[in-house]
Amino acid sequence: MKIIHTADWHIGQTFFGYDRFQEHQYFLDWLREQISTLQVDALLVSGDIFDVANPSAAAQRQFYRFLRQVTERNSGLQIIVIAGNHDSASRLETPIPLLEDRKVYIRGSVHKYANGQINTDELIIELKDRTGKRQAWCLAVPYLRQGDYPMTETEGDPYQAGVKALYDTLLQQVEQQKQPEEAIIAMGHLQAAGSQLSENDPSERMIIGGLEGLSANIFSPLITYGALGHIHREQRVSKREELRYAGSPLPMSFAEENYHHGVILLEIKDGKLQNQQKIIFEPLVSLLRIPRQPASLPEVLEKLARLPEAHDPLLAPYLEVRVLLTGPEPSLRSSIEETIRNKQVRLTRVVPFYPTATEEKDSQVIFTTEELGDPWKMLQLAYERKYHQPLPDELAALFQEAVEESHLRMGEKR
Repeated sequence: MKIIHTADWHIGQTFFGYDRFQEHQYFLDWLREQISTLQVDALLVSGDIFDVANPSAAAQRQFYRFLRQVTERNSGLQIIVIAGNHDSASRLETPIPLLEDRKVYIRGSVHKYANGQINTDELIIELKDRTGKRQAWCLAVPYLRQGDYPMTETEGDPYQAGVKALYDTLLQQVEQQKQPEEAIIAMGHLQAAGSQLSENDPSERMIIGGLEGLSANIFSPLITYGALGHIHREQRVSKREELRYAGSPLPMSFAEENYHHGVILLEIKDGKLQNQQKIIFEPLVSLLRIPRQPASLPEVLEKLARLPEAHDPLLAPYLEVRVLLTGPEPSLRSSIEETIRNKQVRLTRVVPFYPTATEEKDSQVIFTTEELGDPWKMLQLAYERKYHQPLPDELAALFQEAVEESHLRMGEKR
């Protein structure tokens, strides 16, 4: 049996204000071809289908059009989708009656009976190959919010204990039904302890109950494979080969400039994981940092001037400009925008860097309480700490004007 594990599509996302519809379509078209070419039996999508809980109509059409096209082309394909923390559980589950005839199973939230007991049957899905033979069982657990997991009597963290109890309950239920040659796959959208987060990507940071992440021990060794979502870099969890984040298909931050995105292809035989490999996907639009290391503004402008002329806006890389400054530069962005006006790039942001003072110099800057109450001292301290040079006379004069005007207005009010 062949399975593709993917996650964190974030359909509908904008990148620094730029719409990514074409980028997502390029990925979905590529994924559809991979499924057909490799004769994949099941597609697992581990959460964050959309970027926001209330996605646009265009984003929703893009997702459901993909589901229709890929299932029409691959009649035996099963698709299992779980909600992530960015998704609206109820919105994802709305079309379930229309999709299950196409073997598309969506689990947005944990449902309970009238007595408060969790409906575990809904979270367990049989995985069959294209011939209809059952090869595995899937624990389709969506992103768990407070109240979704069972309460346990424990001295430790109730969230971690509750999540583990839910997976253990599902596992025990499957163990009573499965055959020895059938595998168990656990899906989840969560942050595992020790996972590598991307720089400047706040959407990955998810703190629940004061914890930065869940222990990998919530997943029993009896699980054949853990198909995880939420972290945007593909990686294994706690050195366990069978627990894996698929990563996002599109870059979510400039920290992923040279990172290879893709999906995970699994091969299961006789209940065992025979092989897992990453299939590399080349996004439609690349990321570009200029320069690699922050440089002075004249150097940066010279490098930008050598960029190729614009020829295809849809393929223009996203550009981050890194400038080394020694003081305020009011015309910084306008100078850069003018230089790249007709270049084959899309400017996302300009990041200023400043020389780093030595610890010895910083340690000698000591102010008394009285000095910190002096606006002049505060201004000088803030400026010197940021730019590592004395406050210029021009700024000092402007500050003096502001102080005098402030005093004058206060006098008028009195």
